[in-house]
Amino acid sequence: MVGSEMLKILVQRQFPVDKVRVFASERSVGKQVPYNGQSLHVERLDESSFKDTQVVMFAAGADISLMYGPIAAEAGALVIDKSSAWRMKANVPLVVPEVNGGDIADNEGIIASPNCTTIPLTMILEPLRQRVGVERVIVSTYQAASGAGRPLANELQEQTEAIAAGKKPEVSVTTHQLAYNVIPGGWKPQQYGYNEEEMKLVNETRKILHDPELRIAATCVRVPVQVGHSESVFIETRDAIEPEDVRSLLEHAPGVMVEDDPAARDYPTPLDVAGRDEVFVGRIRKDLSAEKGIALWIVSDNLRKGAALNAVQIAEKAIEMGVIK
Repeated sequence: MVGSEMLKILVQRQFPVDKVRVFASERSVGKQVPYNGQSLHVERLDESSFKDTQVVMFAAGADISLMYGPIAAEAGALVIDKSSAWRMKANVPLVVPEVNGGDIADNEGIIASPNCTTIPLTMILEPLRQRVGVERVIVSTYQAASGAGRPLANELQEQTEAIAAGKKPEVSVTTHQLAYNVIPGGWKPQQYGYNEEEMKLVNETRKILHDPELRIAATCVRVPVQVGHSESVFIETRDAIEPEDVRSLLEHAPGVMVEDDPAARDYPTPLDVAGRDEVFVGRIRKDLSAEKGIALWIVSDNLRKGAALNAVQIAEKAIEMGVIK
């Protein structure tokens, strides 16, 4: 799903490209995928795939990225990887262009793009960090089915249709039914009762913000939404800041759109944000439990800014910086 979105975004943003090739596993070879009003023939990925290529964007699993990323880099390409394979490697920049685009210059041929919940969170935290400092972050995510790939997105649709028809929905992709339900887990368990998704959000945020001691805790939840991740965030700042000043600050933050008038029922929702490139923020208010606390609500399209768009923006920034010539 992310790969298909990348192709759309390359066209929409008029990315300067002479030739685009698409690769996949053996079972997909020969298929046709749409690109700029035409069709691209899917080729088999192997060690010879990267000759005379300047940019390679990976939207496959970590195993594929670990296997072929170094080969592509050795062939002279700049690798932009969307998987978790390289994100926490010390010599690999983990980049959100609006937040730490300068880190692109320190690459050794591979640049990692963060997790789909980390990207919008860091875009909200960075302006606050610059203005008043950030001491502690508590975040709960509400993640769409498409974040787990096409199989769960399809299963959610099938389950919803089955329930509407009075039938018992089938469950195969996850351990719990997602339709008419929320699942507070499903990712690989890790230390202290947290799971892999939650620790990605913690560790990646620290790396992007260059703040390894940032106090941050996360709870990640899968919800019956097709596209659009939401996050409820409580932020304790070093210096006090009023909600109206947070609104003003974020209104001028790159890539951020403020929708914040609860009295008029104006706040971002996944349905309204799907297909949009910005990170939307609303319900900005004082945290009544903390002297220097702010609470807010974030929503973004997980397939676009949470994945494909960020990868394309990394390539654009690399061109702007002269990393890609």
